[in-house]
Amino acid sequence: MEFNKEYMPKHIAIIMDGNRRWARAQGKPASFGHKEGAKTLERIVRYANKIGLKHITVYAFSTENWKRAEEEVKALMMLLQNYLDEYAKRADTENIKVKILGDITQLSEGMQKSIKKCMERTKDNTGITFNIALNYGGRNELIRAIKNIALQVKENKLDIKDISEEIVSDNLYTKNQPDPDLLIRTSGELRLSNFLPWQLVYSEFLFIDKNWPDFEEEDLDKAIIEYQKRIRKFGAN
Repeated sequence: MEFNKEYMPKHIAIIMDGNRRWARAQGKPASFGHKEGAKTLERIVRYANKIGLKHITVYAFSTENWKRAEEEVKALMMLLQNYLDEYAKRADTENIKVKILGDITQLSEGMQKSIKKCMERTKDNTGITFNIALNYGGRNELIRAIKNIALQVKENKLDIKDISEEIVSDNLYTKNQPDPDLLIRTSGELRLSNFLPWQLVYSEFLFIDKNWPDFEEEDLDKAIIEYQKRIRKFGAN
């Protein structure tokens, strides 16, 4: 697929919706859909790295997802941990840097160990930065940033008048990364679901009807081409 290399998005965010719906349509349990979704994710990240994208952020597990059935949550957490353990080596081989966005202190010790090991192993890679939002909530991220900034003010490390958009951005999980140029949400849902509320304020949105396990490299191509057709004004006339 031929892209306008001068107008490639630097950062794409994806809400990978529809795993459970996809599984139900086939008479399978939710865990089956999540496993197939994980396979799709690895394939898409590998392709994104191949075509030169610099950052990709996916919504893997939100702070609200704890409300789901206990059995499904346990299965999903086990899948995510196994995924990180197995993926770390492949990501390293493919020059992919893995970062986790979210409050990992609420996760199991085993999961925290897997996260730290995967991030440490891939931290020096220079290909695409693969952000996995895990136990992530956008409002929680903003509260965390506000507390960090307030502490800096309290400790006289920062003057209130110097608080700016840049200061806020520097206290988010995505510090030193550009905001997403494009948000893709699969399965036809038309909402953000508490995902990157600060970072997405000027992103282009694209909602796709197909469920995440059916998402293919061609769909990413089409999304990029659609992005390149749009004119981003950032509030200007």
